[in-house]
Amino acid sequence: MAQQAEISIEQRSDPELVVMALARDPAGFRAIMRRYNRRLFRIARGILRDDAMAEDALQDAYLKAFRHLADFQGTSAFSTWLTRIVMNEALGRLRKARRTPEMPVDTMQGRILDFPTGSPIDNPETSMAQRQILKLVEEATDSLPEEFRLVFIARVIEEMSVEETAEMLSLKPETVRSRLHRARALLRRQLDEMIGPIAMDAFPFAGWKCDRLTEKVMRALMER
Repeated sequence: MAQQAEISIEQRSDPELVVMALARDPAGFRAIMRRYNRRLFRIARGILRDDAMAEDALQDAYLKAFRHLADFQGTSAFSTWLTRIVMNEALGRLRKARRTPEMPVDTMQGRILDFPTGSPIDNPETSMAQRQILKLVEEATDSLPEEFRLVFIARVIEEMSVEETAEMLSLKPETVRSRLHRARALLRRQLDEMIGPIAMDAFPFAGWKCDRLTEKVMRALMER
């Protein structure tokens, strides 16, 4: 019964969850955060480029949003309202960090992308290769100018539509399209520069592949 109730809560619309949260129902708060945690964290990280700072910013933004939930007028989507609060919180922290040079803003930790695979990978070499590719993509994404980086994260990583991205960032749709085009071009250039020097080491027939083939051949020889 509890599981059925939880599923019904997750399926409720944003306005319904807002009503629950306004009534101080913990389930409403939890459902809102579960629905938007990933998107909002990525937006905050896109600005701050640091996992720990982004998480702190998201936490404080949620507190501000929930304390001022009655101020939400419904003139824009609830997700847009939340996102703008997170962006303002992250941008404020970024400005503060820039005034404090010793505070790390550009540390490379954690992940902002999921590797596109539908099945788990259980061999260490492939897992390591995926982590290396993710690291390169993260570094290249973090190196994008902020106005391009946020559009890229919204459109490509979060798969938001042009219209959603435009509303979230207060841009014209054509500006979103042009910035995405520019972001992709810059990202390709960054990845070319990063990957080029190590490309000669690609596809090494070693490790588990080499061992697997060796054992296959040995088994075939022993059968003769």
